[in-house]
Amino acid sequence: MGAYLIYFLLLMIIPMLASSKVKSTYTKYSKKPTSSGMTGADVARKILDDNGLHDVQIGMVKGELTDHYDPRKKQVNLSENNYQGRSMASSAVAAHEVGHAIQDQEEYAFLRFRSALAPAASSGSNLSMILIIAGMLLGTMNLMLVGIIFFAVAVLFQLVTLPVEFDASNRAMTQLVSAGIIRNNEERETKKVLNAAALTYVAAALVAVAELMRFILIFAANRE
Repeated sequence: MGAYLIYFLLLMIIPMLASSKVKSTYTKYSKKPTSSGMTGADVARKILDDNGLHDVQIGMVKGELTDHYDPRKKQVNLSENNYQGRSMASSAVAAHEVGHAIQDQEEYAFLRFRSALAPAASSGSNLSMILIIAGMLLGTMNLMLVGIIFFAVAVLFQLVTLPVEFDASNRAMTQLVSAGIIRNNEERETKKVLNAAALTYVAAALVAVAELMRFILIFAANRE
């Protein structure tokens, strides 16, 4: 019982710590302007144009850290603070999302794989817990196994997301430096923003893998 309690606490604590790190880092560097004085929207437009992505649009969306790239609409969407902000955080986030647009243009393998997995991962994530719990309650191991397979697809999606996000951040740093948007000590501080954001994906992947292993162990124990 004690081991299970520790396990569930870890499942809650790891994402909370990662989320807290992202928010504190973002808040800190959203108050530090870049020497270029460019807004997030300016940064995104410059990097897009420098890479020949003139057809990719830039939109503003509500919320905080709701920034994302929409490959279907070919649009970089920035939250209001990052769209209008002139900070290191705004530049970092904008460049990161443009990194995804560049991946899309170059048909980056992991991005294509993740996009292909997305429909199955979404439905699998929703159905898996229902099937696993139903299988455990009814003692129907085949039903539980189907649930585990669905959950494994969702976990695979989380794992494939890691190289996609890390690559987008690496592209962001390269573009920010080569375009002269950040300079000298700004590189180190901008990288902190990107690294903090990456923690959320790492945490999510760790939790997902741990959950999958637990389900597999429960399944194996009940099969004996």
